[in-house]
Amino acid sequence: MRTLIFTGKGGVGKTSVAAATALRAADMGLRTLVMSTDPAHSLADSLDLDGPLGPEPVRITPTLDALEVSIYHDIESNWGIVREHFSQLMAEQGVEGILADEMSILPGMEEAFPLIRIKKHKDQGDYDLLVIDCAPTGETLRLLSAPESFKWAIGMLRGAEKFLIKPLLRPMSKITPGLNKMVAPTEVYDAVDDMFRQMEGVTETLSNPNETSVRLVMNPEKMVIKESQRALTYLSMYGMTVDSVIVNKILPVDQDSGYLNHWKRIQQRYLQEVEHSFTPLPIHHVPYYAEEVVGLAKLRTMGQDIYGDSDPTAVRYKQAPLDIAKLHDGSYRVKIKLPFADVSQLDLFQNGDELVIQIGDFRRIMTLPTSLAGQEAGQAEMEGDWLIVPFYAANGVRR
Repeated sequence: MRTLIFTGKGGVGKTSVAAATALRAADMGLRTLVMSTDPAHSLADSLDLDGPLGPEPVRITPTLDALEVSIYHDIESNWGIVREHFSQLMAEQGVEGILADEMSILPGMEEAFPLIRIKKHKDQGDYDLLVIDCAPTGETLRLLSAPESFKWAIGMLRGAEKFLIKPLLRPMSKITPGLNKMVAPTEVYDAVDDMFRQMEGVTETLSNPNETSVRLVMNPEKMVIKESQRALTYLSMYGMTVDSVIVNKILPVDQDSGYLNHWKRIQQRYLQEVEHSFTPLPIHHVPYYAEEVVGLAKLRTMGQDIYGDSDPTAVRYKQAPLDIAKLHDGSYRVKIKLPFADVSQLDLFQNGDELVIQIGDFRRIMTLPTSLAGQEAGQAEMEGDWLIVPFYAANGVRR
């Protein structure tokens, strides 16, 4: 199953672009699901539906389904029994109502459920293409970092069950009434294990350029371009491959646009900056339409303008942002592509078998492969767009 993730600054038209891409693929005969993960859903409006979309797929055309993710639906379906137990524990401590419910949600959980849907549809094989209309850039980055943070929290619960609760506390709870209320029943940990299994393979799917591509949607405006540059840096840090850039709402250069002529000249200057900044990524130009892009007919026009006669699902660029190589002297070299990275905000350290990379407020915890488990990181340096991290044996010589 191919997965296309569309993201960009709010208001650039990424929902329209995502819907147009999904519709074009569906018209080509691909079984397609377009899914909105933005809490402020507008996918139903873009498709010009009579009513709202729900958390389950709705048939739009014979080959196109659509849904809008409901976090509350996903939490209740996948985490209801765990949430109920934690809410009871909070109530014992005098914490009730909405606050108790919110405290039962683990870090990364809200972002993790949409990703679990990707894994579910891939395993079921019910679609050829999954198109994800993401929230604005910052929320998208939290979404894509969710597997690491959520699996960490799940791992803590599973570890507590294995080493403390199952061998010690659960036997004691049978003879201690007060403790019995605190110890979760086995069904709770069964649900935790099930969530852990569902998260397995999500990171691999997202980081495989043959399966998953991110497409940046932007307008030719200074602030939007800068945010898109930062997004490219962070997406690379999370191991995601951006395979194209789609520049939306471009005023026509061969027509008199009245008072917008000055803005048209500004756009042309920024289009040159986009070309210089994002090459070698393919860049698609989308015109500013006379009418709002709403409904299947207008979405089909947009899809044609973006992709022409080409396959919208084709991998347009696949240089992986992560490369690990063993050198002739037995050491290893990890290369992480970080275009537009501000070196002054870059922090990197090793914690056991994890490499922690932080740029500004965004952090990635990268689990190192087994071959690097006994190695130690050396002095990192930037070479062009690439962060180079050497690894040596624990008693090896540092450069």
